[in-house]
Amino acid sequence: MRKDSFLKLVVVIVGFLSVALLSRGIRAQSVPPPAVPVPAQPSPAMRQARGADPMDDFAGLNFNSEQETQIRHIRDDIGTRRDAVIKDQKLDADQKAAMLQGYQRIEYREIYDLLTPDQRVEVRKKMQARRAMEQRGQQHQSSPK
Repeated sequence: MRKDSFLKLVVVIVGFLSVALLSRGIRAQSVPPPAVPVPAQPSPAMRQARGADPMDDFAGLNFNSEQETQIRHIRDDIGTRRDAVIKDQKLDADQKAAMLQGYQRIEYREIYDLLTPDQRVEVRKKMQARRAMEQRGQQHQSSPK
């Protein structure tokens, strides 16, 4: 009889511990994982400090009046699209960043297509210089100290 009561006590304790451990495991699974922080988009000042904006490749070009009008139209159109993306509550930060980057590329391409052959040569020279400077900066950052 004494053996039976001891066995019953062990079974009750094991059962209790099992329930306690299982409920703890279930609770741990129901808690959502911590949110991964989204890296902040660098401000325009930070982008300038890090490297030139690709749109600066057009700086210093002499546009004729027709080019200026078309460029103003392109920038207004892209600006409207950017504003819509920024205000869109359905998009997360990564989606917004990707779309804004895509609009920047579209704007750059459309403006580039308006350029004369001589202006394109000048822009390509600026692009190559900018990329070379960015590569030197990356090599400098990755070199051991």
